[in-house]
Amino acid sequence: MFASSLSRRAVLAGAAAVAAVAGAPALAGQASAAGAPAYRWRNVVIGGTGFITGVLFHPRVRGLAYARTDIGGAYRWDDRRDRWIPLLDHIGWDDWNLLGVEAMAVDPAHPDRLYLACGTYAQSWGSNGAVLRSDDRGATWRRTDLTVKLGANEDGRGAGERLLVDPRDSDTLWLGTRHDGLLRSTDRGATWTPVGGFPAAPSATGQGVTLLVAAGRTVYAGWGDGGGANLFRTADGTTWEAVPGQPSGTAARVPIRAAYDRHTRELYVTYADAPGPNGQSDGSVHKLRTTGGEWTEVTPVKPGGTTSGGGSADTFGYGGVAVDARRPGTVVVSTNNRWAAVDTLYRSTDGGRSWRSLKDTAVLDVSETPYLKWGEDEPKFGWWIQALALDPYDARHVVYGTGATLYATRDLKHWAPQIRGLEETSVRQLISPPAGKAHLISGLGDIGVMYHERLTASPAGGMATNPVFGTATGLAQAARRPRYVVRTGWGDHGNGAYSEDGGRTWAPFAAQPAIAKDAPGPIASDADGGVLLWSFVHWDGTKHPAHRSADNGATWTEVPTFPKGAVPVADPVDPTRFYAYDTDTGTLFASTDGGRTFTAQADGLPSGDSQFKLVAAPGRTGDLWLSTKGNGLYRSTDGGATFTKVDSCRASYTLGFGKAADGAGYPAIYQVGSTEEITAVYRSDDGARTWVRINDDDHQWGWTGETITGDPRAYGRVYLATNGRGIQYGEPV
Repeated sequence: MFASSLSRRAVLAGAAAVAAVAGAPALAGQASAAGAPAYRWRNVVIGGTGFITGVLFHPRVRGLAYARTDIGGAYRWDDRRDRWIPLLDHIGWDDWNLLGVEAMAVDPAHPDRLYLACGTYAQSWGSNGAVLRSDDRGATWRRTDLTVKLGANEDGRGAGERLLVDPRDSDTLWLGTRHDGLLRSTDRGATWTPVGGFPAAPSATGQGVTLLVAAGRTVYAGWGDGGGANLFRTADGTTWEAVPGQPSGTAARVPIRAAYDRHTRELYVTYADAPGPNGQSDGSVHKLRTTGGEWTEVTPVKPGGTTSGGGSADTFGYGGVAVDARRPGTVVVSTNNRWAAVDTLYRSTDGGRSWRSLKDTAVLDVSETPYLKWGEDEPKFGWWIQALALDPYDARHVVYGTGATLYATRDLKHWAPQIRGLEETSVRQLISPPAGKAHLISGLGDIGVMYHERLTASPAGGMATNPVFGTATGLAQAARRPRYVVRTGWGDHGNGAYSEDGGRTWAPFAAQPAIAKDAPGPIASDADGGVLLWSFVHWDGTKHPAHRSADNGATWTEVPTFPKGAVPVADPVDPTRFYAYDTDTGTLFASTDGGRTFTAQADGLPSGDSQFKLVAAPGRTGDLWLSTKGNGLYRSTDGGATFTKVDSCRASYTLGFGKAADGAGYPAIYQVGSTEEITAVYRSDDGARTWVRINDDDHQWGWTGETITGDPRAYGRVYLATNGRGIQYGEPV
């Protein structure tokens, strides 16, 4: 079977009103847009790459499990095909916030029922959350919109589950929120109301309910706001009380997860001093004998010491917890945010009296996803371990999530990422080279740059190294010298690199501007690879002057006339020409002296949005296309001196080019935009006079406005960036 993106804290003012309206069913299945060519959509395989925040086995069906992610939807495990099946790819552009899954729940008595609480951000600019409910294991859905916000990508996203089917009544569900208390539904999630009399008061900035778990017929709720009791229970579904004798202090400030051993009638709870996944430095594990009320601390190792070498402080919290459904007293817990000594799993077979670290004997095999070595000789056991599950039908089958993958074992020694089908990358840049072994090079959030010789396998070379980046901020190829590629990004050992073999191997720039370490931004190479332009934007949005290099990054000079923070764009034919669009003023700037100086060209264009995008058509000089979101699409054929609005589309978010159709005189154009009301993926074979939609309602992936490109060697093939569902590629069928 299987082994199995930082957020901002919410600022929503707490609200008690929680009435919800049941929505129309959202149906899944294969379909093409009316009149559009049929396309087959698949993931470019990398394998995981994001934070898996929860894994849940069904307690009564062998091989049935689900996973949730912070920004990339939910998945069902297909035991027969040995892969994960995405369940929320039908989520459309306007509902992008629902691709973050805050919590999930199964019904032990009805194996086909699945519930998801969806909502990525609980902040004021995020839309309200929703509960999705399915009677066929996620093949189709019905939706209930809430009047509160959820926070699947906020702090505390690895806690939970915050959604629970009541152990006494399958029609009753409980939902814990961050800022609006506890909600209950008595009609299987169709409508929700606030729970009166819950002992803890919600706040606008706290964690609220961190977990819900059933222990027999009693429901327990964890509370993450601190300042007093943090574990409550109800035996009758009406009256709630603080659990007597519960642990206190910094190490037990926030209950993270809980699991119930029905044989010993003991509830195990993991705690930390902060909700995590980041920011934890203390934690503990306790168990409650539910029949007598006795608490026992069973913490495997107390945080706060030093590492084995005696150097770094060994600080961490506790995260996941799972119990063996068939063997009394067998429990597994995880550490979390343990950077110095690296996170681990502890396993006990005697109810927590003694523990052993599974990391100490682990043999990790990452041959299927080599990027997990992060440029080192061996991979690490993991970090940010809050998702943890134990197969109820196999005591030695343990699954845990990290910030990038899911690991699993069948013998408690040999571990491998069982991640097939689950792709959660946030994609930033895409290049499809006109020649060479790779059809795709990608720049990604958190895991740098990938060189894809095969679209159906994780890159054999792993992530780009020398240096290793976290998030890539720039990726560019010399149009007339495609073996030359440059990249920029966040790294500890340099922020820029170049490749002379098309992106397969890299060397760092010999020097870089001082600002590059704190504000690495996009980069461009001229058509021949002789000049580089590097723009600098701090993570807080502060813009800095661009710099130019004519010696492959050995020396850099400031370009005062380049608009600060703009994205440099190279002309694909003329190496003396560069372009930049100043989104602050709505002005196109151009250089005809190899990027030394820039002058204003067309002005009066849409302004005020940093996400407007300028691209140059391949094989042509001065042929520029400008996507300005809801303001539409503009084109210049004179190097930016003038622009004409394209009448064929209402909105354009990102645009790219691919191989021309047979007999066509212009490259195929691909864009995410809208010709009328629907925001979708479109292709034009006639220079943007007409468009056809090439995705369908089952393949939308939320927000897809970052980047898109066609393949210059394969007509009809298009690569699409998503924010949490990896790289999608489509081909005509």
